[in-house]
Amino acid sequence: MSLDDPVPPTTVRATLDRAGRLIAADRRLLSLNKRAGGETGMPLAIPGLDTVVRLALQLAIPVARTVVVADGAEDLDLWVRADPITDPAGVRGGVDLILVGWRTRSPWQSDALHETREADFLRSAAQWEWETDAILSLTALSGRASAAMGVDGQAALGRPLTQLFVLAEDDAGVFPILRGLASRERFVRQRAIVRQTGQTVLLSAVPRLDTGGEFAGFAGYAEDVDPSGAARTGALSTADVRSDLDALTDGIAARLDRTLRGPLDRIIASAETIRAQFDGPLRQDYADYAADIANAGRHLIGLVDDLIDLRAIEQPGFTVVRQPIDFAHVARQAAGLLRLRASSARVQIDVPAAAESLMATGDARRALQVLVNLLANAIRYSPLDGTIWIRAERDAHLAAIIVGDQGKGIALDDQARIFAKFERVDPGEAGGSGLGLYIARRLARAMGGDVRVDSGPGLGARFVFTLPLNG
Repeated sequence: MSLDDPVPPTTVRATLDRAGRLIAADRRLLSLNKRAGGETGMPLAIPGLDTVVRLALQLAIPVARTVVVADGAEDLDLWVRADPITDPAGVRGGVDLILVGWRTRSPWQSDALHETREADFLRSAAQWEWETDAILSLTALSGRASAAMGVDGQAALGRPLTQLFVLAEDDAGVFPILRGLASRERFVRQRAIVRQTGQTVLLSAVPRLDTGGEFAGFAGYAEDVDPSGAARTGALSTADVRSDLDALTDGIAARLDRTLRGPLDRIIASAETIRAQFDGPLRQDYADYAADIANAGRHLIGLVDDLIDLRAIEQPGFTVVRQPIDFAHVARQAAGLLRLRASSARVQIDVPAAAESLMATGDARRALQVLVNLLANAIRYSPLDGTIWIRAERDAHLAAIIVGDQGKGIALDDQARIFAKFERVDPGEAGGSGLGLYIARRLARAMGGDVRVDSGPGLGARFVFTLPLNG
């Protein structure tokens, strides 16, 4: 039996019963399982996939990870997710299995000569060289790189590549470096602007492999060019840099969700699987590293969301729905969405009572987005065992939701600045993209309301989100 779902050809699905026996699958997986000696009605004969299924059944939670499957003389790179099935009555059933990628590669073998030849073609036009680890943090820079990038070479080591460069799409709307990262393959002519100097460069690289044949990063080279792609003869002016950066960001947000969300979701799922030690005990520092990777992935997804929202709200024709909403209920919803995050941070959220209602006019989805942003900030800056208060109040013709925290507060001089694009009180602290409050205020004002702050050093912060009263 096969499942003929209308999904992309790189996505394969299967269903297994509560004993882990294969019930149905797309033809490609049926064929692979049969080549491994398996049959419908029996457990999967593919070891890596069977392990994921058994974990999902045993733990009764979704399990996701990358799996390499041997298929004759070739290997298959697969991202696998197993979701336990529960019926409406809460009875546990089997597992839905999703395989993404289905990318064939030749089994790894050491070939230093081939890698050297791969690298030689890049060196011919290179002005300087660089290397990264598997998560694109710099591990090496040649001597000429420091002058070209306007940073100390040693200080740059360990920093993500994206902190040093603004990356651009190619003519096909693709980031060559992301395509290379996803496929673990060589990429060429990734256009980028050095953030510190405004210099435009073309980045090219070949993958580095560890002794087990796993991806370990990129060995790369940079060619200096001007923004038009011609040979570089002089420095860019400040106006040129700003114009070029604006040109690079125009249109990028439209493709970010498609380009980045899938890989980031897989990174987060795999890191969480490692952190939870589903396959057995693990050294605590490695589990902590996995947690850091998952958190970094969530931060990047948040940035993707912010950039997509930014692009939407800055379009000339941007509008929002205006209809009656229960503002207090929306506030309770926002608190519910962030309850787990608050609990992990040892922060209490005090919400309006279930019977409390405050009718306003606005867009319920956008109002929820604003309140989630305000609450997330309050959680981020609250002390351990602190409390966040959410209050619903009427003020003349306005309905107001007030979000108060016990954080370190915001100085008067910073209170206007935090609502500007890409601004944060302390850029050195862990936090968001600097877009959240800018987007929140723009959305509130689009609904006829506003977001303002009342705070002082050491006094916590009170963010007041207003909308027109309804009725």
